[in-house]
Amino acid sequence: MAVSEGIEAALADVFAVLLPKVDERQRRLVLGAAARVLGHGGIRAVAGAAGVAESTVSRGVRELAAGGELTGRVRVEGGGRKRLRDADPGLIPALLTLVEPDQRGDPESPLRWTVKSTRKLAAELTRQGHPVGADTVAALLKAEGFSLQGTARTTEGARHPDRDAQFHCINDQVKAYTAAGQPVISVDTKKKEVLGDYAVAGREWHRAGEPVQVRAHDFPEKGAAKAVPYGIYDITADAGWVSVGCDGDTAAFAVATLRRWWEGEGRHRYPHASRLLITADAGGSNGYRVRAWKKELADFAHVSGLEVTVCHFPPGTSKWNKIEHRLFSQISMNWRGRPLTSHEVVVNTIGATTTRTGLTVHAELDPGSYPTGVTASDEVMDALLLTEHDWHGKWNYSLRPEPPAPTPAPRHEDRTQPDDRAPDWLHHPTLTGMEHAAFTDLLAEVEQYLLDHPPISLHHKRARRRTLRRGPLSLSDRLLVAILRHRWKAQVRTLTTLLGSPAGGAVSDATHEMTPILQALGRCPRPAPITAPTATDLANLIGRTDTKS
Repeated sequence: MAVSEGIEAALADVFAVLLPKVDERQRRLVLGAAARVLGHGGIRAVAGAAGVAESTVSRGVRELAAGGELTGRVRVEGGGRKRLRDADPGLIPALLTLVEPDQRGDPESPLRWTVKSTRKLAAELTRQGHPVGADTVAALLKAEGFSLQGTARTTEGARHPDRDAQFHCINDQVKAYTAAGQPVISVDTKKKEVLGDYAVAGREWHRAGEPVQVRAHDFPEKGAAKAVPYGIYDITADAGWVSVGCDGDTAAFAVATLRRWWEGEGRHRYPHASRLLITADAGGSNGYRVRAWKKELADFAHVSGLEVTVCHFPPGTSKWNKIEHRLFSQISMNWRGRPLTSHEVVVNTIGATTTRTGLTVHAELDPGSYPTGVTASDEVMDALLLTEHDWHGKWNYSLRPEPPAPTPAPRHEDRTQPDDRAPDWLHHPTLTGMEHAAFTDLLAEVEQYLLDHPPISLHHKRARRRTLRRGPLSLSDRLLVAILRHRWKAQVRTLTTLLGSPAGGAVSDATHEMTPILQALGRCPRPAPITAPTATDLANLIGRTDTKS
């Protein structure tokens, strides 16, 4: 019988409310049940009221007639759209060819040096005839065992054949010193930090939308101040001591920090100590090749009364030094996301570093001057009370706490001073910035400094031999040209000509020699408001027209 329009309208209202709340299979069963109730013509009437195909209603009628238990599945086994990896058998090999070019594909793959993002991979696969989306690419990669990963610092390059044996040597020394109640420290320099409102890696809590404003780039300004943190980590006490320097990362700065630690903490924590073990890396200001490091340690051993033993880690293995992962890493985490705007911020941030295991850190500012280029002569190294161990004596050595041996007298050519070459008018007070008497006093200070520091050589021995061979300048001339270079930016060739052309490199060598001495004495001249690079410019400053004499 025909179904009336009123019944179809009522079914339409019921279906509009019910069908959106059931799944696909339940929907077919509801429609099939309604068609069975209506009898002949029910399938067409239900399909029209629900707005579906008559085949969908007929399928529901058949499923009701077949019976069967509810399995929780909406679709039958094998129903639905096929997976892309099944529909396109070449998809997975093409994807692996892109992400593993070294093993599975052409080494010249265009994506070999890209970030290999899922979007780029999907675009390349689509171009090759495998249409796929970025989300599907991500799912396929995960199914093949891939994941997003960073680089792993595992490759260490060439390994020294005695690397492991040196590790065992250091471990045995540390155990022996610790068992005897003697101090064991790990030392190193942390990375220099440029001070200012520069970005620092990491994040810290702030109100939403109110980040700390920093520079748009990380290029340091010319002459920007730097912080040089040198650290000492007491392995037994789990305590750190950090000096934040303002000058160079030199051996003198490293041992100065050691002295501060010993006077401030070490001798109080170990009142009966007679020996000190230092573990350090192979390079930097405390490297095993640095002569000044050993010279400064010898002075420290004599003053402190401690026998100082140093064990260096083999080259390329500094990350195994305890201070790296027990102190420096904690400091880096403590100042993450915080601009280091001043030395005080650096000191306070380092001093606030603690860990749940009990680490404490003392930090202080060291405003001292530590000029670079300072080394020790062969004579001083021969006089050091240094004993190299039987096993790798360059890496493992001890310094006895005894007065240093007398330094041999300097060679004859070092004691002999050549005659002054500079013309008298170059000593004019306007050019030197001081009266003649003041220049004489400064010359005496420099001479006394050289007498008080006989092992100091402020340039390489090769440059020293070159200067002596070509004919050195007198101490007065060397001081004068350094002052004129700093004060008036006088050209090297100009001063060389005015001094009678003693040697092409004599003026430069004199400047490099005198500058650290003047800095150490606090007498380095300030640049004048103008420059006088030529002899004529220098002569005009004092109203002189003749520059020949």
